[in-house]
Amino acid sequence: MIKNEEPLFRRAVYTFSGAHFLNDLVTTGMVPALVVLYKNFFHLNYTQSTLVVLLSYLTSSVSQPLFGMLADRKPRVWLFPAGVFCSIMGLALTGLAPSLTWLLFFISISGLGSGAFHPEASRGTHLAAGSKKGLAQAIFQVGGNSGQAFGPLLVSIYVTHSGIHGLLWLIPVAILSIFLTGQILPWLGQKLQSSNVIRKKELKGTNNIMGATILCGVIILRSWCQIGVVIFLPFYLHDLSIQQSEILSFVFVGAGALGTFIGGIWSDKIGMKRLLVTSMLLATPFAIIFPYLHGVFSIIDLLFFGFCVLSSFSVSVVYMQHMLPKNIGLASGLSIGFGVGAGGIGSVFMGGISDVFGVATVFTILSLLPLAGSILAFFLPNDRLENQ
Repeated sequence: MIKNEEPLFRRAVYTFSGAHFLNDLVTTGMVPALVVLYKNFFHLNYTQSTLVVLLSYLTSSVSQPLFGMLADRKPRVWLFPAGVFCSIMGLALTGLAPSLTWLLFFISISGLGSGAFHPEASRGTHLAAGSKKGLAQAIFQVGGNSGQAFGPLLVSIYVTHSGIHGLLWLIPVAILSIFLTGQILPWLGQKLQSSNVIRKKELKGTNNIMGATILCGVIILRSWCQIGVVIFLPFYLHDLSIQQSEILSFVFVGAGALGTFIGGIWSDKIGMKRLLVTSMLLATPFAIIFPYLHGVFSIIDLLFFGFCVLSSFSVSVVYMQHMLPKNIGLASGLSIGFGVGAGGIGSVFMGGISDVFGVATVFTILSLLPLAGSILAFFLPNDRLENQ
């Protein structure tokens, strides 16, 4: 008996992708890029500066699996708009922060908002995908990665000139996000109710805990590499202005957004495991040679580096859902939240290394992370064999 293919609900998928753009624009896009400005404004050292990223990513990474598990038991569609609103509003209020303590408090609100948003948005994308899970997840993740890319660019073009008080203009954006996300809630609520019975019928096999653990490790290494480059690039290229270094960050993450979309397409042809191993391995030489390049060659290298290392972004989400089919919300929280959020922990560790040994040592460490991720990905279960 041939099963009819379900169509892709494009309006919902692009709504989730657009909301993902706004959320990641401020959280994983602007927050790392703002570290330099926060450092100068509050007179922080490297370790204190990276605490900003730690709190942002830690609150997001710890809360996402928790929100995901709650969503698996009882979906709460209101967390989708509320999460985006809080993530944007939290960062906007840092423009009023009188001290480091208040700065970290507002950053934590932003992180918790992101943690609430991702599981529900990823679940909604899963439901709107129909039979095109890989394509829908790629569109959703490209929205997030594009936000990550434009975050540093927005900081470079606007915030470096207006100062951190210019972040208050994000308040209207937070309000507008409610209208963007709210229009899809009736469909999402109805779809979640009708999908419970269908989902039980579709579930096959059991959760692969070992495979999910290994994949988390790969995602963490990739996240350390990505966030490390974005945060420490302005410090490493100290002969460039903040605007110039942020543009290079845009090049790196922007190429990654393109890689995310193309990686989602390639994975359908070569398999998810093979794409993970290959993409991380291909990123290694570009990571190693970057510290030795200058001018246009460094820009070209960042293009290929970002494209390769982030091309597995959407694939890792689908792969995690593949290994945890009984807990889609938890799978989304682990792949998008916990793993990616661990980059904040790595950034503080690398900040301490920078204070002691210098920023150049950090880039030496970053150059080896893709290779370590490729080796670890080799031990993942073969998704193609499991699907046969």
